[in-house]
Amino acid sequence: MAWKIALFVLAAVARRIPHPWNITPVGGVGLFAGANMPLWQAALITLGPVLLVDAFIGFYSPISMVFVYAGLLMAPLMGRLLIGKRRTVLRIGSGVGANAVLFYLISNFGVWAAGYYPATLEGLMACYVAALPFIAYSLLGDSLYAGLLFGGQALYQRWRGVETAQA
Repeated sequence: MAWKIALFVLAAVARRIPHPWNITPVGGVGLFAGANMPLWQAALITLGPVLLVDAFIGFYSPISMVFVYAGLLMAPLMGRLLIGKRRTVLRIGSGVGANAVLFYLISNFGVWAAGYYPATLEGLMACYVAALPFIAYSLLGDSLYAGLLFGGQALYQRWRGVETAQA
């Protein structure tokens, strides 16, 4: 139970302190949580810190928020579906990549739907193009934190003599 609270606190604190855009532990925590606990708990540990910090620093466009939160829910889902108990570098990397792409597509659709760009196909494409730099930051942040969490878990299990599942 303590490690679940630690994940929650890590996601909340790191989101609150100054950081480069999208380089936060939320995606990596979501992937790790999705692979290690029931999906409802993983969703709570992923969204809870974001909601808490948003309540503290201020909410923004409700339409955009719905899509951002839906995009964040992809992390525990990808953790469950692509990583699960069969931990390999390839599966974790696939989870990180899929999560970053899905978050980019969903959250930026929300930015467009909230009216920040014209309600046309050209407006949607302009929104996605403008957000391209952020997908790189998401990939970097998710890779860093997923690597630390899954790598730390593997080291701990090896130290404790626990066999890890392999694909």
